[in-house]
Amino acid sequence: MRNTTMTTEALLPPEFADLEPFAADWVLPTLEERLQRRLVTPMVELHAFYDAVFPRAEAAMTYLDQFDVNDVPETARNLMVLLYSLSVVSVATEVFSSQRDPNAGTTWINEVSEPAT
Repeated sequence: MRNTTMTTEALLPPEFADLEPFAADWVLPTLEERLQRRLVTPMVELHAFYDAVFPRAEAAMTYLDQFDVNDVPETARNLMVLLYSLSVVSVATEVFSSQRDPNAGTTWINEVSEPAT
């Protein structure tokens, strides 16, 4: 499921322009939205996201380390949220081989708080 809304401004820092094609779909403000996106995204697209972002994760974390947690520019904050999405997608690609946990049945967890961004 691709977001077809076109944006003229980059969501990510220029150093991570190669990940920009994923930003519109995966820079989502809440865990609930990230989980929902994972559930409706075909596995082939989840693998494409994972294969693009995972190799850049260490560089992204190094980049983010330069900022004070209370003073993160918007593009850097978006990069951080993209890494949050990577953690959600990695479970589907590395563990489940499915968008859903095959052992969870119809259970669902609602998070009541989010990491500070």
